[in-house]
Amino acid sequence: MLHFYKAELTDAAAVAALINHCFRGEASRKGWTTEADILDGKRTTTSEVASIIRRGDAFVLMGVLNDEIVAAACCEQQRIAGKQTAHFGKISVKPTLQNKGYGKDLIHAAEAMTKREWRVLGFHMSVISLRTELIEFYERLGYERTGEFGEFPINPELWQPKVDGLNLQYLVKLVDGVT
Repeated sequence: MLHFYKAELTDAAAVAALINHCFRGEASRKGWTTEADILDGKRTTTSEVASIIRRGDAFVLMGVLNDEIVAAACCEQQRIAGKQTAHFGKISVKPTLQNKGYGKDLIHAAEAMTKREWRVLGFHMSVISLRTELIEFYERLGYERTGEFGEFPINPELWQPKVDGLNLQYLVKLVDGVT
């Protein structure tokens, strides 16, 4: 069973390494969430993770198993149309531990914590639109496609697209009882 904690600055390097391991390179191919076929480079840096940890309106949720960080999600407080929401990103589970329910547990823990601490009315995320299996996973957790798309961010210092035309699809989930 995973235990969930908010990351501290001393965890930033381990969290960044986990995120990069989950999304890029050959090691990421051991799981189903790899982006190795569509992107080269890194997904994040230690300094980026540390900057999220330092913010008062964000945190990194870690899933720990046997004293090892095996899952992580960045949770950021945002206002959309005047409503308090939580944005989830960099959602990661160690590739060799995927398909064991840890991703679902991580999302549920992030939802519970942000709902309790920030009193959010909903959650949102963006997913590379080519990642249909990932979008379908989030739909099984109650997220819905908004029908909106955004440009894929350009960051050549970190990542380089292997395919043309990447974009992001937005997903949203309202807190139970909110309409």
